Amino acid sequence: MGAPFQDARTFTFTSNGDSYGWNSTPDRRHHRTVFIRSGRLDLKLLDAFRDIARIHRGTFRLTPNQNLIIAGVRTEDRAAIDALLAEHGLEKDNVSPFRRNAIACVALPTCGLAMAESERYLPTLLEKIEAILDRHGLADEPITLRMSGCPNGCSRPYIAEIGLTGRAPGKYNLYLGGGFHGERLNRMVRENAGEAAILEDLDDALGRYARERQAGEHFGDFTIRAGIVRAVTEGRLFNE
Repeated sequence: MGAPFQDARTFTFTSNGDSYGWNSTPDRRHHRTVFIRSGRLDLKLLDAFRDIARIHRGTFRLTPNQNLIIAGVRTEDRAAIDALLAEHGLEKDNVSPFRRNAIACVALPTCGLAMAESERYLPTLLEKIEAILDRHGLADEPITLRMSGCPNGCSRPYIAEIGLTGRAPGKYNLYLGGGFHGERLNRMVRENAGEAAILEDLDDALGRYARERQAGEHFGDFTIRAGIVRAVTEGRLFNE
């Protein structure tokens, strides 16, 4: 380098989620994250981003959480992009914390490895889990859920607080206990389960969470403290 390095500075990861709305960077550019359910751009969204692309002089970026960032917006263009987002009904991210933290892989019929539904089934499953959350007063609680159509886990189900991996049509392995920020693997609690069994297990665990949680405690951390699952402290212990 030909120059001395500064001393190493400490750092911590405080989130692996996306920051919605507008954010700015030191280069005086602005970046708008838009929620995209399961990363699927339907015709309505395609029309919206086509119109934005006609005036946008920056880039579009896809996030690992399946959302889209209108990146590198100049200050003078921000109002026009806001107007287009409003015109297409995208000015507000009216999505529950639970849905914001839910991801599914494409699975059937797109992926030849899929054993079960994922992307197409996720909205239906979310509605049923949200009914459980509402019943226990947890509607505003952020909880990560990842669903994959096969054990390959392209949607990162093994680090979610609630993980589901497809094993056969309508059958999934259910995992609990991952870290909210993706810092800990989860553990399987139910094998080859259908929807009714999955919802029953989640109703029980979420009910306990609502009654017994500590202030600021995430669901995955609670399942370990409450003894619902044992913590996975090393990757090699995942299947024990």
